[in-house]
Amino acid sequence: MAQDMLKKIPVREQDPKERARNFEEVCYGYNQEEAQAEALRCLGCKKAKCIEGCPVNINIPAFIHEVKEGNIEAAYDVIGESSSLPAICGRVCPQESQCESKCIRGIKGDPVSIGKLERFVADYALEHEIMPKKAASSNGHKVAVIGSGPAGLTCAGDLAKMGYDVTVFEALHELGGVLAYGIPEFRLPKNKVVKKEIDKVKELGVTFETNVVIGKSTTVDQLLEDEGFEAIFIGSGAGLPMFMGIPGETANGCMSANEYLTRSNLMHAYDDTYDTPISTGKKVAVVGGGNVAMDAARTALRLGAEVHIVYRRSEAELPARVEEVHHAKEEGVIFDLLQNPKEILVDENGWVKGIRVIKMELGEPDASGRRRPIEIPGSEYEIDVDTVIMSLGTSPNPLISSTTKGLEINRRKCIVADEENGKTSKAMVYAGGDAVTGAATVILAMGAGKAAAKGIHEMFQENQN
Repeated sequence: MAQDMLKKIPVREQDPKERARNFEEVCYGYNQEEAQAEALRCLGCKKAKCIEGCPVNINIPAFIHEVKEGNIEAAYDVIGESSSLPAICGRVCPQESQCESKCIRGIKGDPVSIGKLERFVADYALEHEIMPKKAASSNGHKVAVIGSGPAGLTCAGDLAKMGYDVTVFEALHELGGVLAYGIPEFRLPKNKVVKKEIDKVKELGVTFETNVVIGKSTTVDQLLEDEGFEAIFIGSGAGLPMFMGIPGETANGCMSANEYLTRSNLMHAYDDTYDTPISTGKKVAVVGGGNVAMDAARTALRLGAEVHIVYRRSEAELPARVEEVHHAKEEGVIFDLLQNPKEILVDENGWVKGIRVIKMELGEPDASGRRRPIEIPGSEYEIDVDTVIMSLGTSPNPLISSTTKGLEINRRKCIVADEENGKTSKAMVYAGGDAVTGAATVILAMGAGKAAAKGIHEMFQENQN
């Protein structure tokens, strides 16, 4: 039977009822036969708009052409020219709103599954231990990278490929930043994917130091003045959670999604062989509608709770990926939309016993372009829950900016940096990712790390001339 070129090759997944009870990866990805069949759908556009939609500018038609021909290692080499973390991006990057949204094939049918093809190639490289190409020699310059999340790993990897001596400083005991503590195992396996991708960055010659809190253990100024680093990239992320400021938020059983996911992911609270405590009751409310909210909700579900997403707008305005919302619904997460918390109810022992919400309706669009939620007077009611997880976004921890001389920050406590090259107000200091933009996606952080690596390289070249 002929292949329908207008339709994507389906991706195999765990059955929703089964996966809702385990932490194994939901999506199985393509095998080689499926990947080559999907690659045949690519039109190989000479002026490929999909490349414009990719924050790290992968030559998408070129790598897909190699997949089509069965040259998977060559496809990996093409991707490796632009991305240091393809197995991660293939899983968590919102391709549907970036590269795939530009795909010409998508005008009259489904766009090519670019993300799933990238994942296939990257997983093939991991399985066959295909390593990225190292720099031919060192250029003698020493650069520090703060943070081992997607921005830091990308910047470090790109600089190492250009011959720089790079050291990455990580505050936690485990490498990976948000990749390790923020994204659940069922979406991004840690040993199978994250650690192996970091090992590839190590293979490029990058040195990693853990348990180094910049601003406490040492400072940016000390790295430059006392420790011989000629330039610094700050990719420390945005790990400071936001709360609503409503009554009851300090109750036992109310926490940020950051804390909840860190306990589960980094400290293995989901694993019965670990002693890490985690407060998941019988009925959980997750406040928020982004990807982090979906991650927290789906984690709580797997830990045995009935889970409600409480979000003040409608489904059309949910900021989470469509795929994540779809998976959450399949697994049994309940969506209480057009509702907004007014108070967390607390029992006599200081524990959460419920959440009081008010119904909302949508008015005119606000500055974000989404319709503004408006309270409906007299519509308040209570939801019986024993755990509340706040997933309202994060901001950068001010520790680095407050201990660095001459580093400009904005009113949101984000470091001010040039979008094109990562330059900050302090000489020889560059920044990118969530530390600059506030909480965003993994691939946007990678794009910022890539831009900063290019900016640092150009700065050294200019200084030599």
